[in-house]
Amino acid sequence: MSEQISTASKEASGTGNMKFMLNGAVTIGTMDGANVEMLEEVGKENMFIFGMSSDEVIAHEKNRDYNPMQIFNNDQDIRKVLMQLINGFYSPHNSELFRELYNSLLNTQSTRYADTYFILADFRSYAQAQRDMIEAYKDEKRWARMAILNTAHAGKFSSDRTIQEYVDDIWHLDRLKVEKENQ
Repeated sequence: MSEQISTASKEASGTGNMKFMLNGAVTIGTMDGANVEMLEEVGKENMFIFGMSSDEVIAHEKNRDYNPMQIFNNDQDIRKVLMQLINGFYSPHNSELFRELYNSLLNTQSTRYADTYFILADFRSYAQAQRDMIEAYKDEKRWARMAILNTAHAGKFSSDRTIQEYVDDIWHLDRLKVEKENQ
């Protein structure tokens, strides 16, 4: 399994997940970066996608209407975990050790915007994708099929194709013929 859990539209997942795919790893991730191309190749039934779409993330950023405190106040599980960050549960000898993380998720004391990467917004969807993945893993035939299909559909991501696309679409280079010298 390969976890590619960047926030959609942030382009944090790069080609590393393609290497995992080539080796049969099944991906759990957001619709970000290379995951988008991988999904096109292997199909949604062979990946575990979660979280907001790029359009949703961009809209929240543009409108500044995302309020992680609403999630904190309405989701008791998330509230419990976040409170444990600052009540000594994870660090009995220093209850302030995770204060900056807590602040980054709920207020602007350590970051410009609270929960910049929409972690709380994507959490429930991520948890469900984890449960779905665990169920798929228990089904050995299904998991084997998914792993085989991931490997079989990874061919598009060869370096030869990628370099040729750069040559054609970005660099606009002409093919150069090299003559063999007689010795």
